[in-house]
Amino acid sequence: MKRYLIWGLGLMCCASSVQAQQIEEILQSVAQNNVELQARQQELEAAGLEIKMQNSLEDPSVEYSPFFRKGENGMTSSELVVKQGFDFPTVYAARGKAGKLQRSALERQWDAARQEVLLQAKNLCLDLVLYNQTRELLEERKKNADEMLALFEKRLQEGDANILEVNKIKMERMNVQSEVAQNMAAHRTALQQLLALNGNRPLEFASDRYPRVEAPADFNALYDEVMASDAQLQAANMEAQAAEQVLQVNKQNWLPKLEVAYRRNTDMSESSNGFLIGGSLPLYSSHRKLKIARAQALSARLTLDDARLQREAALHGQFNELCRLKEAMDVYDIPLMHETLRMLHDAVVAGQLSIIEFYVETENVYQNLQAYMSLENQYQKLLAEVYRCRL
Repeated sequence: MKRYLIWGLGLMCCASSVQAQQIEEILQSVAQNNVELQARQQELEAAGLEIKMQNSLEDPSVEYSPFFRKGENGMTSSELVVKQGFDFPTVYAARGKAGKLQRSALERQWDAARQEVLLQAKNLCLDLVLYNQTRELLEERKKNADEMLALFEKRLQEGDANILEVNKIKMERMNVQSEVAQNMAAHRTALQQLLALNGNRPLEFASDRYPRVEAPADFNALYDEVMASDAQLQAANMEAQAAEQVLQVNKQNWLPKLEVAYRRNTDMSESSNGFLIGGSLPLYSSHRKLKIARAQALSARLTLDDARLQREAALHGQFNELCRLKEAMDVYDIPLMHETLRMLHDAVVAGQLSIIEFYVETENVYQNLQAYMSLENQYQKLLAEVYRCRL
């Protein structure tokens, strides 16, 4: 496993002939291999079995009593009782409906946990895209610095440049190398976290392009989609319905619990058989249980209302932030910036621009390009958060 991990971390440093997996394929792999989701799946199955068990018949009981009499040898008589207790029949139907709702709530909770894990994995993939884009930009800067260094060292020998200009280029190369090292470290950290989410199974990811996702143009359409399919809201809604159904079950607690039994008595050589029918009346516990169930149902309903309010408020904020980021991104003219870099390069090679002026101008352009990439990364992450219901 460690060998696979090292192999995965080295992907950014070596060329691969295998086509890099897309983000969708990465998420499918994480959904299958994530250890946390596997553990939650087992918890879900255990909880579902426990809910089913709550609506099962009570275990039958068997009692056997031998009797002895003074002056007689051995057992003189005995009694055998085989007893089965059960609730009133209508209670099982109501409790079964409540159990189905409780299992549905657990399934929605699992869906919410799955979406959270996949969102973490997707955000890591989006960060890897940013790191790959940054690496390409740094490689371009390093290539330009190497060309400039070769050019100005030649000019220095010919007396057309001074040592300050050469040193400026060397300092630029040092800065680029430092940024490359930091970018590689961040890339390795993100990839290691992604591998951990995938159960430390190997992954390939070398993409430098974000997935194409249509931005929400209309808030009402976005609201309808998110509020109807949000797993956490669905879980809260199922929990509220289950609590209401449990309340209905507890309203039937006044009904008696029933018992039937087979009874056999033996006395010396004679025996007799019979049946026992009985029950218990919940005179003292039903009222308290009903109050508890009513309070729990109200709590679940208020929790659902609060979850809706919180999701609505968050969705409004996210939509506004998406619009703000989109407007900020539209300000940047990427082709113009790359064209400016090319023109600056040509100008310094032709001797129309000093190396000091060149780096002052290019530094501003590179900062703008880096700012745009950062904005685009924030935008893609926010889109992923908004549309987490699609994961």
